[in-house]
Amino acid sequence: MKLLVDNDLPPRLGRGLGALFAGEHHVEHMKDKFGTGSLLDAEWIERLGKEGGWCVLSGDRRIAKQKPSRDLFLRAGLIGFFALPTVRKMPFNEQTARILIMWPAMTIMSETIAQGCFELPIKGRLRQMA
Repeated sequence: MKLLVDNDLPPRLGRGLGALFAGEHHVEHMKDKFGTGSLLDAEWIERLGKEGGWCVLSGDRRIAKQKPSRDLFLRAGLIGFFALPTVRKMPFNEQTARILIMWPAMTIMSETIAQGCFELPIKGRLRQMA
């Protein structure tokens, strides 16, 4: 799985996941991939879409809920895992633990579907966002 951790989540999360899964998965934080300048959502979505095969871990549910960003995200062939606000409010160690618990399901999604948007809940399974 290639996973981009976006700016709504801390860089240490992306770097930590990258170190933990080195050699098995490719994980980067947005700041490490695109630099510290701010990119519009449309810019980074298009760039990841052109590279192909990317998933995104984000706290910005607006990307998955609102047009035109949702349409652009799906057309780019991206798979998004969007943390619910309850997950984002958890202490860092608990937030990371929740992501690690969901990692096998995220990996399966990355290998079996072409694009999609999923909620990452505090309990239970990934849920497709309508």
